[in-house]
Amino acid sequence: MQNWYHIIPRNTGLSSYAWIIFCVLPFYFIFHGSSTTEIIIGITMTILFFATYRLSFLSEGWPVYLSVSIEMTISIVMTLFFGYVYFSLFLAFYIGNIQNKIGFITLYAVHLVTTVVAVSIGFFIQSEAFLMQIPFIIISVIGVILLPFNMHNRIKQEKLEGQLKDANKRISQLVVMEERQRIARDLHDTLGQKLSLIGLKSDLAGKLVSIKPDAAKKEINDIHQTARTALNEVREMVSNMRGAKLEDEIVRVEQILDAAQIEFNLEGDLTLTNVPLLVENVLSMSLKEAVTNVVKHSQATLCNVEVKQLPKELVITVHDNGVGIPNEVDSYKGNGLQGMRERLEFVNGRLDLDSSDGTTLKIQVPHVIKHTKEEGLL
Repeated sequence: MQNWYHIIPRNTGLSSYAWIIFCVLPFYFIFHGSSTTEIIIGITMTILFFATYRLSFLSEGWPVYLSVSIEMTISIVMTLFFGYVYFSLFLAFYIGNIQNKIGFITLYAVHLVTTVVAVSIGFFIQSEAFLMQIPFIIISVIGVILLPFNMHNRIKQEKLEGQLKDANKRISQLVVMEERQRIARDLHDTLGQKLSLIGLKSDLAGKLVSIKPDAAKKEINDIHQTARTALNEVREMVSNMRGAKLEDEIVRVEQILDAAQIEFNLEGDLTLTNVPLLVENVLSMSLKEAVTNVVKHSQATLCNVEVKQLPKELVITVHDNGVGIPNEVDSYKGNGLQGMRERLEFVNGRLDLDSSDGTTLKIQVPHVIKHTKEEGLL
């Protein structure tokens, strides 16, 4: 059960104002044509109901069922003697929060039967009061039938989503740990042996330099060649770490959209030609950012990604059928779009945004870019 709770139920489909009315209305029914004794009894029972109702959310085990029994009794009394049937909605909401299957079904059945019986008898005892509120009584009975299942399933879904989130977080941690171990193995295999060889040859060259200068010179040349080989291997390894292939990113994009229950359509060939690794990395990062914005802000149900390899440029279009971006918002300052544009400008690309029908992001990068000396460095 929950550790705390407000009297006003949330996430039930009714606004807080409706629940406030349900909290205030019993006093109207109590004071309407009742004697002083009945007023005192009614106020006492109403206060007892809300006190027990709140405490029930702080209870566990058998006190939960005791609290519900007291609340059902009060609800029946208020229905029969005062014509107030709406405590049954509070009970329906509470029963929906019980995750024990047997307890939930038992309390649901008892509450439904007692509510229907109390309402049926109430039509004879409080006929005038009941006839004036027939539509609301019908709504209340429907709420008693549907609300517990709605809340029960919603809480169960939220619990599963929380477990899935924790599992994904754990998987991410394991992936990071595995990647660290892989990097450690690669560094050991790449640098460990070659640095050991450089150390041995350095010692050997130091011993030979005075007695066999030619042999020492040969060892120094071997040291130089070994160092160059190690440097090239490190550069290649770091390049593979930094590079993000578009094909791999599309797989992650599809998983993100599927988790958000957004339909995904892909058009075009993901096998890029004449595209440097740096450019493909920028494109992958931009695509990931675009899809993240679709999930967070668009409220869309469909996302289309189209990849076109034109003679002079590569174009990736991301379109969703969501709410779009308001005109008064600077398109390039929010939602990471400014960072996307800056990354694309680094490879002479550009980002176009159209929010007339959903949101359409068009990423364009020319096939021929100007390479600088820095790009050839590690």
